[in-house]
Amino acid sequence: MLNTLTTGFVSRLRARDAGAWFELWETFGPVLRAQLMKWGKGRIGAETVQDLSQETLAALSDSIERFDPTRGARFSTWLLAIAKHTLGDEMDRRMAAKRGGGKRAGGLDESWMSEAGGRSPGGEYEDAVFRAKVYAAIRMVERQCEFTDFAVYRMRVFDGQSGKAVAESLGTSEPTVSRRLTRVRDALRERLREVVATYSFTDEELVEAERNGLGLAPNKADDALFDDAIADLYHKEIEARRVDDEGARG
Repeated sequence: MLNTLTTGFVSRLRARDAGAWFELWETFGPVLRAQLMKWGKGRIGAETVQDLSQETLAALSDSIERFDPTRGARFSTWLLAIAKHTLGDEMDRRMAAKRGGGKRAGGLDESWMSEAGGRSPGGEYEDAVFRAKVYAAIRMVERQCEFTDFAVYRMRVFDGQSGKAVAESLGTSEPTVSRRLTRVRDALRERLREVVATYSFTDEELVEAERNGLGLAPNKADDALFDDAIADLYHKEIEARRVDDEGARG
């Protein structure tokens, strides 16, 4: 049974809600570009990858009316299948151009929707999709929180500074630093629940946070583990996006 956040998001996509499509691109565009570069094996450049990434979203838009998330496919499988279709069309067009002929784009094979059975299409790719979800939640919290609250969390968790060092840097007390830290952590857990629910079509996807060390139920005993896990995922995503930016610039 799909949750209301997921069905609501899919409904926004079907209604051609520009905000929903931008959200999808902002969150998962870097993952798609990295996957296309990997598949291209040096045969396609950064500009082509950028174009293909956008064509993937166009293909998503064209297929959204026929997409049925209740048939067992993961959200990530949906993205991956259409990216493969888009890259395959580009390779076919290039081969046809070399032969001096044209080739019509093939239709999207949608059999994967019922064949996937909720299985993961690949560990490295799935890790990247999950990190993108975590990063989206972090960005949401950064926008919604007071500047100083998020600065405390960034310094303590992402930068690894001690509570005493943060307090001295901000001219406040360690108990105040602790309270601000807790506020942001609680907000992160809430946003992560929402993001994971929005981009999850299967039960397996819904438990990915727990599997990655991100306990989403408020539990003081798990706070340090949560902070360590989210810092590790954050730094990996920052590095992945740095590589993506460099690749986009050629």
